[in-house]
Amino acid sequence: MNEWLTFGDTAPIPTDLNTLLLALLLAFLSGQFIAWIYMFTHSGLSYSRSFVNSLIIIPITVTLVMLVLDNNIVTAFSLLAVFAIVRFRNILRDTLDTVYILSLIVVGLALGTQKFTTAISGVGIMSLAFVYLWFTSFGTRHRYDIIVNLEWTKSLNELTQLEALLERHASNYSKASQRTQEGRDGAFVSYRLLLRNPDMTALLIEELKGLNGVKALNTMNAEDESEI
Repeated sequence: MNEWLTFGDTAPIPTDLNTLLLALLLAFLSGQFIAWIYMFTHSGLSYSRSFVNSLIIIPITVTLVMLVLDNNIVTAFSLLAVFAIVRFRNILRDTLDTVYILSLIVVGLALGTQKFTTAISGVGIMSLAFVYLWFTSFGTRHRYDIIVNLEWTKSLNELTQLEALLERHASNYSKASQRTQEGRDGAFVSYRLLLRNPDMTALLIEELKGLNGVKALNTMNAEDESEI
């Protein structure tokens, strides 16, 4: 039985069973480790259990493909013909999901060519990079805290009174829009504010309501300029 398993392949080059099992086991462990990283760091609404399971299976499949090829050009062309029959139509919503897929394909290629040190080192560095990007929220831009919308009923020349009040509470602000109506003084204006102290938002709203010329006031919190 053991001889049948060890020498079952009739390829020109005998199969090294220990190397085969080691490569597939490392592929499974690499996929499992990266999948845990993905589950731990993922945020947003595009989470899929089947995608996580795919992260584990992909490196195993790619490793097995590389072991089957075994530097045989005839086998390589045959495999291309087989994959040409199968069509994969799955659109990934998140760019980072694509990066996970590509990373594990490369890991599978390394393990299938018996470059175990390269594969293990790559998994370690990639995992650190994924955790670093998640922990530091790298790429997030936070330019303002709230958006203030109101109707200014006085002359536009007196709008400096409003902006002086905003300047006391905000370290930075910008006028997002200004809309006037023909035959009427004032305008509908909108401001984006980066507050000096976000805990003082209630005081800002109270002072705006008490300012002569402010009407139809409403505010909303501004999210970071990044996709969920």
